[in-house]
Amino acid sequence: MLSEAGQSSEFSPRQNAVLEQALRLLVDGGEKALTTSGVARAANCSKESLYKWFGDRDGLLSAMITYQASKVRTFERNGERLTGTSLHDHLVVFARDLLEVLAGDVSLALNRLAIGQSNRDGSKLGKLLLERGRRQIDRRASGLIDAGKRAGLLRFMDADEAYHTLYGLIVSDLHVRMLLGEPGLKDTSRQAERAVTAFLKLYGTEKVSAEAAATV
Repeated sequence: MLSEAGQSSEFSPRQNAVLEQALRLLVDGGEKALTTSGVARAANCSKESLYKWFGDRDGLLSAMITYQASKVRTFERNGERLTGTSLHDHLVVFARDLLEVLAGDVSLALNRLAIGQSNRDGSKLGKLLLERGRRQIDRRASGLIDAGKRAGLLRFMDADEAYHTLYGLIVSDLHVRMLLGEPGLKDTSRQAERAVTAFLKLYGTEKVSAEAAATV
């Protein structure tokens, strides 16, 4: 289904608030701070509720990553006809959200923690980040690109290649540099606009070009 996902519909508002507190604990105190007792205190809820909602610690981590990934919005609304302008706008929202989430303290902390655990036997965080984070974002954004093709606005032979081109134009090596300690972008909107403009030049149809010319 096509919806604007600003917060995960998998969880209630109360559960989202708990997950936000759990993420803040992770950023402020690292992995050792992420205990059920600590989360329960920070979120003002019982440990029983945590177990009921999320299961064990791995379930909590999985939910945290799903919630974090839900902050990257994509167009997922049935019945709305995509135009060149609306496709452009939805892609820019996706690009800006992606940059802001990747540059945020939470995502940087999660990725650094996963890298630090990568040599441990049985480490699950890296897999969770891929399965519940990156792949969920990829799946939803690919749905937008597919919708653009069905509407005659995009042309490509390989959807995965088109999506990874978009991702590369948006992120480039920025995330790696930020993980190494460089500051993030001062203007994510400008980077998002440039990336989407370049993507539409590569994959947009004449229909997109005609709409863009008509709005100038």
